[in-house]
Order: sequence, then C-alpha cells, then structure tokens
Amino acid sequence: MSERFDVWYRDPREVARNILADPDYVNEFDYRLFCKSSVDKDECRFQDFMSADWAWQQVDIIATDPSNLGATFMPIILGSDKTTVSVSTGNNKYYPLYLSIGNVRNNVRRAHQNALCLVGFLALPKTTKEHAETEEFRNFWRQIFHSSLAKILDTLKDAMSKPEIARFGDGHYRRVIYGLGPYIADYEEQVLLTSIVRRWCPRCLAPRQSLDDDALCRCKAHREALFEEDIFSSVLRSDFGIVGEVVPFTNDFPHADIHQLIAPDLLHQIIKGCFKDHLVAWVEKYLHHIHGKREAEHIMDDIDQRLAAAVPFTGLRHFPQGHGFKQWTGDDSKALMKIYLPAIEGHLPTDVIRTFRAFLEFCYLVRKNIITEDTISQIEDTIHRFHHYRQIFHRLGVIPTFSLPRQHSMKHYPDLICLFGALNGLCSSMTENKHIKAVKQPWRHFTKCGMLNSTCLTDALNAEGRKHAQTVPALAIELSVPHLQELIGRFLFEQLHPHGPHDQETIPAKSFPVYDGKVSVVNLASSRFYAPSDPKHIRSCPTWRNGPSHYNCVFINAQPELEGMRGLEFARALCFFSFKYKRVLYECAVVHWFDVISDAPDEDMGMWIVQPSFDGRSPNILVIHINAIYRAAHLLPIYGTGYIPCNINFHHLLDTFHAFYINKFANHHAFEIVF
Repeated sequence: MSERFDVWYRDPREVARNILADPDYVNEFDYRLFCKSSVDKDECRFQDFMSADWAWQQVDIIATDPSNLGATFMPIILGSDKTTVSVSTGNNKYYPLYLSIGNVRNNVRRAHQNALCLVGFLALPKTTKEHAETEEFRNFWRQIFHSSLAKILDTLKDAMSKPEIARFGDGHYRRVIYGLGPYIADYEEQVLLTSIVRRWCPRCLAPRQSLDDDALCRCKAHREALFEEDIFSSVLRSDFGIVGEVVPFTNDFPHADIHQLIAPDLLHQIIKGCFKDHLVAWVEKYLHHIHGKREAEHIMDDIDQRLAAAVPFTGLRHFPQGHGFKQWTGDDSKALMKIYLPAIEGHLPTDVIRTFRAFLEFCYLVRKNIITEDTISQIEDTIHRFHHYRQIFHRLGVIPTFSLPRQHSMKHYPDLICLFGALNGLCSSMTENKHIKAVKQPWRHFTKCGMLNSTCLTDALNAEGRKHAQTVPALAIELSVPHLQELIGRFLFEQLHPHGPHDQETIPAKSFPVYDGKVSVVNLASSRFYAPSDPKHIRSCPTWRNGPSHYNCVFINAQPELEGMRGLEFARALCFFSFKYKRVLYECAVVHWFDVISDAPDEDMGMWIVQPSFDGRSPNILVIHINAIYRAAHLLPIYGTGYIPCNINFHHLLDTFHAFYINKFANHHAFEIVF
C-alpha cells in the first residue's frame, strides 16, 4: 500500500481539560470515587461511572505511587463509529472519534451536549474488491487504526503517570491524573480494537463454536504470555481467536487493558443485534419451517396488521405497514420492541413467547438509570430464562447454533454493570446521536447539496373550529353519559367530605351537592416525571388531528402504600374538564373504569390483564380529580389465535376487543411500576 491516508484530530488533552473546566457541569461532576447503598437494604447501587468497580481498581493501582496521592482521577472514555453522510451523492463515509470523561455523570453524557466531544476523524482505507477480503489488507487496516489511536492519545500519556494541574468548572485548580477508560464500539469495532478473529468474544476465551461455555476472561497478560511462547500465528487464530500480527494501541499506555475496556453496546448488541437480527428473523424462519411459505406469509401479514393497529401512545411509533421494511434504524428496533410481544401471541408456541418476554425484561433492566444488587439478580434470572426458552428454535431445527457473539454478550452484562456502573451512560446510541450534530449537519451545510433545513410542524392540541360543551347537561350529551350530573355530585361530596364513608351507595342521593353550571373542557393533560424535558401527554379528544377520537388510558393512584399494580387502578380518560363550586376550582376527569383480571400478571406474557368494567350493561363511569391520575398507560389487545380483520384500525381498537394487556414495555416508567 503506497497510498497516503490523513487522520484529522484535535489534542485530546485540551478537549478533556475543556470539559473539566466547563462551569455547566459543576453540579453534575464527581470529583472523587464513591459507593452508593440502598437505604432500606444493605446492597450496592450502581449508577454513575465513578461509583463502579473499575474506577476503584484503577485508583488502587495509581495510589501505589505516593506522588499520586490526592490527585483527581479522570478516566478518558472513547467511542468511534463509522457513519454515512450521503448515499445518493457518492456514498461518503466518515469515521469520527469521540471523547468524554468518566467524572461527568451519565445523565449529562446522555444529554448529547458538550460532555461528549468530537476529537478527530480516523482513516478509512479503501482498496479494490479483489483485495478487500485479503488478510494483508485487513491487517493493514487494523494497524493503521491502532497506530492512529496511539498517536492521537499520545499527549495524554505523561499525565497518566504523573499528575498535572488543571482548572475545574468551579474555578479551583486541582491535580489530575488521566487513565484510559471504556471504549464505546459496536461488535465489528470491538473485533478491530481487541485484534481478535470475528465470531470470537472480545472479553472471554470461550471457543467460537460454543460461546456460552464458561471461560476465563481475556487479558493483556495472557496475550503477552502466548506471544512469549512463540506460538504460530495460525494456532493463535484457531485456538485463541487472536490476530497476532497487530498490537492493540493500549499497549502504549499505563494500566490499560483493551479487553477489560470494551464497553457494552446496548444499541448494536442487544437492540439491533439480538432483537432485530436474531429473534425477529427467527420468528419468520419458524413460521416458514412449521407452516410452509403460503401460510407463513398469511400469519406474517396478520402480525403486521396487529402492529399497524396498535393503540397510539406518547413516544410510541406507529407502524402503518407493519415491520416489513428494509432500512432499519435503532429507533425502529426500540419502537418495535414495545409492541411486538402481544402481536405474535397466538401464532407462536409458549416457549417462543417466554423467550421474547425474558429478552425484553433483560433489555429494560440493563437500561435502568440506577441498578442495585437485586436488579443484577433479576438480570441474571432473565438471562437464564432466555437461554432456557430459546432452545425451542434449536429443537425444531429453525437455527443450527446459539454461538452468536451479540447474544453471548448478554452473559457479560452483570459483571460489566459492576465494572462500569449503569450501562446507559456508555451506549453507542450517544455516538450515533452525536453524528447528526458533529458530522452530518456540517457536511450538509458545507456541501450545499440542496438539503433543506428541517421544519418542525406542531399540530394544535385542540381541534380548531370545534366548540366543546360549556355546561354539565351539554357535556352529558356530548359524552353520552346521561347521569353525569349525579357523578359530579358524588365527586363533590367526596371532595367536601374526604373522611366520610367510602361506600357512597349507602348515602341518599339528595345528600349529594348539585351542580349544573358552566364547565371548561380540555383535550389534553401533560404529566412530567423524572426528566422535566420528557412530558407524557394524556389525550382525551373526540377528534384528533382532524381524524377519529383519541382516548388514552391512565393509572389511578388508589393505595399509594402498596407497590406496583396492587396499589393502582386502571381507567380510560373520556374527558378532562374543570369547574368552580363555591369559589373553589375543581379539575376533573370523566373515566371509564377497567377491572384487573387475576391477582398476578399473565404467566407467559408477564403483563397484567384488564377489561372494561360494566354495571349491568352500562359502562362503569366515574368523575375523579386529576390529582388521582398517576400517569398515562398503554393497552394492547389480547388477540388470541384468530386473524384480525383487515379493516380494523387503532382508533376503535379499545372498543373492539374485550380484554387487554397493560403494556409494561411502553416505556421505562411503565416497566418500573407495572409489576
């Protein structure tokens, strides 16, 4: 190779010092290591990077030199990911390298601000198709990759052994000592980083034919010991999966072991890899294997119809054509995960359903912001159940082996949580999102290729030109609830007598206040939870976006002292309105009550089942205060084994079916409370 390759980069030391000196992070910055424990239980809580084991291990090593005592440890977190900026105008690809520091807390790093910075662009060597798959070219690419990283990070090397003085965001100067921290990368880059053969694990020595066997961890010392034995390159590849011709860049830096520094990749390993590339594909293979092509396609069409008919929900993507599209993104996979399980129930065996349930529970557990030792035990249980139930695909001859690196990576996640803290602070979704601002937008601006700035169009939340009822009798007609005035009277009695009898059936109707005055009706309520920038809307609209009605479901906080669904009730919001009674403003909701079936979640699906409540033939409707509403909820029908009509649509799904699953996979808030 005689071609010249340019590597563009900034001084990573200056980038790290700029993050360190940013005053915006003063209150979101960990100056020292710490341990968190639960108040009610004697167990560790893993959250931010500086609370995890790896940082403690590194500091123990650094502290063996007395001159380093008292310095602030600053782990350097790296990440790289190839991206394509244009397919239609030349397939232009870039290879950006990003840097962050472990002292910044996870929520700041995930916020896609300047806590994750572009450091440089790595080279992308190209050659002819004839030579692209040759081992010589692959080794050349590996070596230029590692040499580039070693050169870029060279300015940090001295300060990894001897502390330097740096300015912090609070205005004070402190001694800092750097260390190479986790490297965020997808599996293909992990192979490149660790100089191993594809289909081997970058973290352990499990043989590629049976990756889930118990095996020792890879480490720098073991690799060097093999080299000292002068083992042939072919033996290194076949017996250990090591590419001996390439030296990892971490060999040039103190206390750095690339096999230990490989960060877990939730996006590519779990969401795109295990879910989309494996499980969803296996479902289609199973259907073809068992039913034949024609019937399998009929079933797949019904699954797509079920997905297209899913009830709308805030933050939930709509799949009008099902999931049969070619260009998948990480967001597509995340959205499909939320509604896929009920869509396949009835068409697939119980073990397949339980495989998906175990996998989805694993995904939501490892993506939690705070992970306790009890959570790690739950994660290990989901991995065990996943490995047990997925055997059906092998028994039936759908797939030949489970020795798949991305699925195998699940086995390492409990240890990685202890090592690096909550894993959502080290996910490649952060680097992918950073591509937009750091690479794609500048490229589109400077190339002037005719791409327009995106325009954000927001729909009015209230239906224009439509007049709502303004009195109680008119609202009763609009909602088809003739006894609405009585319901408001019962509501007022409960508000005026909070310590009165709970069974209002024993109270004479004439004891209830009477109100038939003006009301103010609204179509939407907005709730804000842990993240203020993440509002959850609860809609109750006779017409939504000039289309059909849209009535969301809600959790109602009935018994706050009880955990999970045992302390919650469930209803569908038919209307939000307010009125004044004796100069007091009451903000209310008219809801259709739902009954919870059974006292535990469904054994196979792991989700609670509810059905609309009726008093005889009339729906059980109540007026409640909006303060009783805990949060929005999402329902998915129990489809059974039958095929749903092609003309069914999401806007009348809740009125068509008689029983529903409470979707605990709708978002992380739902997963936390629906148990």
